[in-house]
Amino acid sequence: MDRVPSFTVVSGKEVHQAVSGHEVRVCQAVEAAYRLHGEGSTVNPDSYFLRFPDRPSSRIIALPASVQGDVNVHGIKWISSFPENVEAGIPRASAVLVLNDPETGYPFACLESSIISAARTAASAALAAARLSEARGVRPRRVGFIGAGLIARYIHTYLRAVGLDFEAAGVHDLSAEYAADFAGYLARHEDGEITVHDTAEELIRSCDLVVFATVAGEPHVTDPAWFAHNPLVLHISLRDLSPEIILGSYNVVDDVEHCLKANTSPHLAEQLAGNRDFVDGTLYDVLVGKTTPPADRPVVFSPFGLGVLDLAVAKYVYDEVTASGEALVVPDFFHELKRHG
Repeated sequence: MDRVPSFTVVSGKEVHQAVSGHEVRVCQAVEAAYRLHGEGSTVNPDSYFLRFPDRPSSRIIALPASVQGDVNVHGIKWISSFPENVEAGIPRASAVLVLNDPETGYPFACLESSIISAARTAASAALAAARLSEARGVRPRRVGFIGAGLIARYIHTYLRAVGLDFEAAGVHDLSAEYAADFAGYLARHEDGEITVHDTAEELIRSCDLVVFATVAGEPHVTDPAWFAHNPLVLHISLRDLSPEIILGSYNVVDDVEHCLKANTSPHLAEQLAGNRDFVDGTLYDVLVGKTTPPADRPVVFSPFGLGVLDLAVAKYVYDEVTASGEALVVPDFFHELKRHG
C-alpha cells in the first residue's frame, strides 16, 4: 500500500501564488515541455470537445497528455468555455487539472486550472515572441492587442517578463468598455503612449507585434495588405485570420497535426491550398535552429495549445505548493485498497 500516493487539492489562490511573480520560471517550464515534445518524449492525443445542442457557443474540452523527462507525469485538463458567463459577471473559462503518478497511474493531485491554462498560454506566446524576434533580428517596439480579456492581460505580463518592452501599445475590442479597461491596465504598466483603436486594421497597421486573443469562431481579418509592414503576429485565438493571410505569411505552429484541424485559420489555409507547404516549422524547430523566420515577411505563430504544456506548468505548481508545506492533502481519498476487503 506504500505505492498508493496521497491526494492533494491545490486551490486557485495557491496556483496564483506559485505563478505570479515567477513568470520566467513558468516560461522555462513551458520551453522545456516544447523541447521534450519536439524530441518525442511526450504523448499528446487529440483534445476531446464536449458540445451542447442547446448551447452551441459553449463547450468543455478534455486535454489528456503525458510528459517524460524531469516533469515525468501523466494527466488531463478539463476546461470549459461558456461565453455567456461574461454577461453574468463571472469568467468565461473554468478548469481543473488532474495529475497521475507515472508508475501506478493513481491520480495524486487536482489543481484549479484556469490560471494554469492562462499562464501556459501566455508563457507560450511570450516564448514565441522572444525567440522569433531574436531569430528575425527585429525587436518589436509597438505592441497591439486585439481582444481585451484575461488572456491578453496575461500575455502582456509574460511579454514583459521575457524582456520585451515597448514604446507604444494599442488595443482593439468589439466592446468599447473592455477596450477602455484594458487600456487603463496598459497605462499602469507601460511608459509609452496607449491607444484605443476603433478598427482592427488601424491597430494592425500601427503595430509590429500583434496579439490576437479573441473568441472569434471564424476569420474576421481578411486583407493581406494590412500586414505589408511584416509584423510578428501571435495568433493565439487561431481563427481570426483568413486563409489568404496565412498563405502570404511565414507560419510557425506548436504542432502541425494538432493545429491543422477544427477549422482553425491554418486548417482553412490547408483546405484552400490543398497542401501544408505553407507551414514553415514548429516553435521547437525555431528553438533548435532548424528554421529561421525572415524579417521581410509577416510571421504568424499559431499555437493550438498542447496538453503537455498544462502538465508542465501544473507539475511546477504542485512542486512549489507541496514544498511550502501548506498543501491540502485529503486523507483516505483512496479507500478500497484490498482486493477482498
